[in-house]
Amino acid sequence: MLPDLKLVIRLQEVDHRLSELTREIAALPKHVAEIETKLVSHERKLEADRAALTANQKDRKRCESEIQAQEQKISKLKDQMLGAKTNDQYRAFQSEIEFCEKEIRKFEDRILELMGESEGLDRNVKAAEEALKIEKAQVEGEKKEARERTAADEASAAELNKERASIVASISPGAYQKYERVRKTRTRNGLAVAEAIEGRCSACNIALRLQFFQDLKKGVELMSCESCHRILYYNPPVSAEDLAGETARAR
Repeated sequence: MLPDLKLVIRLQEVDHRLSELTREIAALPKHVAEIETKLVSHERKLEADRAALTANQKDRKRCESEIQAQEQKISKLKDQMLGAKTNDQYRAFQSEIEFCEKEIRKFEDRILELMGESEGLDRNVKAAEEALKIEKAQVEGEKKEARERTAADEASAAELNKERASIVASISPGAYQKYERVRKTRTRNGLAVAEAIEGRCSACNIALRLQFFQDLKKGVELMSCESCHRILYYNPPVSAEDLAGETARAR
């Protein structure tokens, strides 16, 4: 195989891996932002539940204060009723006492409602606090993992960029220009090199002319697919005899 062809094949492998690393490095901060946004929404929901529980408790205290005030009012009215001089005055005091008692029952009913609501709110707050504690630990773990993965990816990318620079320095300018021209074409999706398999370009799947395929097999020059213009290479099939020979040499 031509030296330039070996180099462009490896160059494509390097570029493909660099593209993967670049996408992964860019995706990790987005993933962290997503899980942090989700965490914030859960924190806000917990705060809303806590606020509702606090409001419930305040409302209960208000109702209890109202009951106490009405009971004090009834006590005063009963004392005043003892000094009533007419039946009309007595009935007026009695009517006011009945109104106060009705108000007390109303506040007592409201307290019962609030107690029923507070049980559910209290359960929600406790469950949310426990779930949030676990989620925070998970988020911190994922953030740490993302930072470590990013550092590893950046280190790998740095090594690959060094290798790429070495390849580019070794390859002939014409071969490199051809590779870059094809790689940067949008319709090629970064794929500039393809294998010829069974007389077809493995990238575009178009059958190669017989003479073209024969010339490609000879490997005397850098050749491109006449359809998609990708640089083509041919790997001859390995025979059973060759495999047996390799095994024997390994032994």
